[in-house]
Amino acid sequence: QVQLVESGGGLVQPGGSLRLSCAASGSIFSINVMGWYRQAPGKQRELVAGISTGGRTNYADSVKGRFTIFRDNAKNMVYLQMNSLKPEDTAVYYCSYYAGKNYWGQGTQVTVSS
Repeated sequence: QVQLVESGGGLVQPGGSLRLSCAASGSIFSINVMGWYRQAPGKQRELVAGISTGGRTNYADSVKGRFTIFRDNAKNMVYLQMNSLKPEDTAVYYCSYYAGKNYWGQGTQVTVSS
C-alpha cells in the first residue's frame, strides 16, 4: 500500500503562483512514476504532469511553460510549481503514484480567481 498526502492548494489571483507538494509513504518501489492530475467541475480527470524516478517529465500542452514538476526521491516527495495561473487552472489537483498499480491522494483544491 502507498499513501499520498497533498498540500499547498488555495485561492490565488490570475497570474499568481502556487506550489503543490505530495508526500508518499508506505511500500515505495525504487522505480516509479509520480504525477499530478486535476479535475474541474463537470470535467474528466486529466494528466497535468508526470515524472519518473529518473527525472523524465511530461506535461499537458495546456500547462507547458507555466508549470514545473520535480521530485525528491530521498524524501519520496513530488512537487508542482504553478506559475502564471489562469482561471481555467481551477480544479482539484490529485497526486498520483504508479509502480504496477495506481494510487491517488485525497486531492487539494486550487482556485484561480480575482
